[in-house]
Amino acid sequence: MRKAARIGLWLLSGGAILMAQPPKTLTLAQAREIALRNHPRIRSAGLVAEAAGEAVNQARAPYYPLVAGNLTAAGAEHNTTLSAGALPTSSLYSRAAAGIAVSQLVTDFGRTGSLTAAAKLRAQAQGRSVANTRALVAREVAESYYEALGTQAVLRAAKAAVENRRVTLRQVRALAQSALKSTVDVSFAEVALSQVELDLFHAENNVEAAQSRLAGALGFETSAGFDLADEALPPPLAASPQDSVANALKDRPDLASLMLTRDAAARFADAEKRLSYPSIALLGVAGALPERDDRLRETYSSAGVNLNIPLLNGGLFAARHAEAELKARAASDDVQSLRIAIVRDVRIAWLEANTAFRRLDVTARLVAEADQALRLAQIRYDNSLGSIVELNQAQFSQTSAQIEAASAKYEYLARRAALDYAAGAIP
Repeated sequence: MRKAARIGLWLLSGGAILMAQPPKTLTLAQAREIALRNHPRIRSAGLVAEAAGEAVNQARAPYYPLVAGNLTAAGAEHNTTLSAGALPTSSLYSRAAAGIAVSQLVTDFGRTGSLTAAAKLRAQAQGRSVANTRALVAREVAESYYEALGTQAVLRAAKAAVENRRVTLRQVRALAQSALKSTVDVSFAEVALSQVELDLFHAENNVEAAQSRLAGALGFETSAGFDLADEALPPPLAASPQDSVANALKDRPDLASLMLTRDAAARFADAEKRLSYPSIALLGVAGALPERDDRLRETYSSAGVNLNIPLLNGGLFAARHAEAELKARAASDDVQSLRIAIVRDVRIAWLEANTAFRRLDVTARLVAEADQALRLAQIRYDNSLGSIVELNQAQFSQTSAQIEAASAKYEYLARRAALDYAAGAIP
């Protein structure tokens, strides 16, 4: 049995290690699924939401009877029943007693109801906060995913540029050895190769950094070289951001959470107002005295009704009510402030996404024009009509255009992900 248990423990620990390892091949949908299942921020938000649910049980506890058991043993000097320092006392009887005390709230004129309603609203608000945390994580995953794809595309362009410069350098060196070109041309070609090699190092660093950011977005402590699947372009943007604004005001979980928090503050203010109301409770006690003074009965029981009417407390209840009312008004202003910020953010996100979309066509044309310019510059240089500087400039323009085109698509996809979050469209 012990050996089987050790084997089972080993398998479980091995399985946990395997689950903790990042996968190698990813699509965006898989990345989101992993993050939503694996990210500790989501688990933390879920636990906080569960804790808020327990606060509801705490708030409505006064609706139920309060039962307490008591065990008391006392020894007193013979024939003593009274003592100084208290008006009523029965503690001077020698006895060993056991019993229960029961208290049941009849009504506090709505205070417990308002406290329970406020706790329920806060729990619902925390639930919407969980949804907002999930949306934030999903947005971070999408942006990190597109950034990683973009850096990989730039790296491919940088590697192609390095290879092209090396080919050019070999050609120029061969021409210089044949006395068809000067050594100055060789120096310019070497400088051009060094420049693109520096760009390549920078691109390699960006790829590694993007991979680390993606691993963090997925909830992994260690980075990995993910093989990322490319993503198609989404449907075109709407002609204006108005629909996105309307959807955001309706669907944003953070706004819904803040509205529920506002409503909870209003209900709590109502509960604080009812502090000054009376409360009525039923009380009862019963028990037995197996060891007792001869003057005491063997059993005891009592029942009664208690009406508690607050009269003076130094303005405590009034101050608590005023504090709660002010916080409720502040919560209402917070909701309006967030609505304004959401409308602003959606409009800005739409403008940025629209600008990124317009860049797609421009960068595609830029690559075609740069390719044409490089062909012409190469022909001119081969025919001794152009200089190495002109050729290097054409090569630099082509590399820049390729990098712009490589990053434009993924910048647009990242902007669309930001717009989706701003509009409340990310699950």
